[in-house]
Amino acid sequence: MADPRWLDADDRPWGRWEEYLNEPGYRVKRIIVHPGQRLSLQKHRHRSEHWAIASGSGRFTLDDAVRPVTTGDALFIPVGGVHRIENVGEEPLVIIETQLGLCIEDDIIRIEDDYGRS
Repeated sequence: MADPRWLDADDRPWGRWEEYLNEPGYRVKRIIVHPGQRLSLQKHRHRSEHWAIASGSGRFTLDDAVRPVTTGDALFIPVGGVHRIENVGEEPLVIIETQLGLCIEDDIIRIEDDYGRS
């Protein structure tokens, strides 16, 4: 039985995402990245993203810039922005993601991936 707190969820090699809201033009997810893991280096053709770091610490890449992030930080990823986040802490890194635009899961162009996904 599905958990009533979310609409959809998926376990990934790096952690998990949970979808809480999906409306035309926007979508809200919680992303949990396990310690020592990172998302693929990726970009999107049809959506921008706003990330709020809810807990944990990480290293965020956007295009050619890399910077540390921690609880309370807010990040903006424009359409086409090449991005990745890595959990560099000892606790789960929790991100609240708001997508804007055409919010479909297939809008991921992976540039690098630690888990062999294309």
